[in-house]
Amino acid sequence: MPQSHTTRILAIRHGETAWNVDTRIQGQIDIPLNDNGRWQAQRLSQALAGERLDAVYASDLLRAHETAAHLAEVLGLNVRVDPGLRERAFGRFEGMTQSEIEGKWPDDARRWRQREPGFGPEGGERLTEFYERCVNTTLRLAEEHPGQTIALVAHGGVLDCLYRAAARIDLQAPRTWKVANASINRLLHTSEGLNLVGWADTQHLEDAGLDETSDGIVRTLNVQDSRC
Repeated sequence: MPQSHTTRILAIRHGETAWNVDTRIQGQIDIPLNDNGRWQAQRLSQALAGERLDAVYASDLLRAHETAAHLAEVLGLNVRVDPGLRERAFGRFEGMTQSEIEGKWPDDARRWRQREPGFGPEGGERLTEFYERCVNTTLRLAEEHPGQTIALVAHGGVLDCLYRAAARIDLQAPRTWKVANASINRLLHTSEGLNLVGWADTQHLEDAGLDETSDGIVRTLNVQDSRC
């Protein structure tokens, strides 16, 4: 694919929420940023103030939209909402911690932990459905901006899917990479699909954000691509 057709993508996770701190499954419940999350969004926007972005897209959930609004304001852009960037619908898991889920539905918890592709909590999305939605949405948006740079402000689960697609990692493989709040993650879209450029950049933050399964350690992956 010619350089003029390559799309650069900044995939960004929303800032911290109270439920991130409590390790509760947010899913598609509309939880706002907490004070630290708003601070993270401001730091993120300052870090990217010098970037030449052509569009800022966000999930329609408040925590992502609010994070994107800080960035868009600094860049003089509008936030373009796309529901395809929403977090996975977790159905009856939403609002609960992992231990609460394990106590109430141990078999469902096991299938979830094992990343069974066809499993979805009652009222929620199957893992394969969620993965296809996230990746297809990203490919569609990338194809609408050939030769440009776009930001996608979304959720931990969405970014996990994009990492797997770009690194060609199976859906059932355990996650060994971090998806921190307000982290900057860089991808390229070419004729070959998505490719990793850099991952888990949190240098603009004093403290790592909280993943729902995070141990608080952020590891940064730098993948150099000659087409950058």
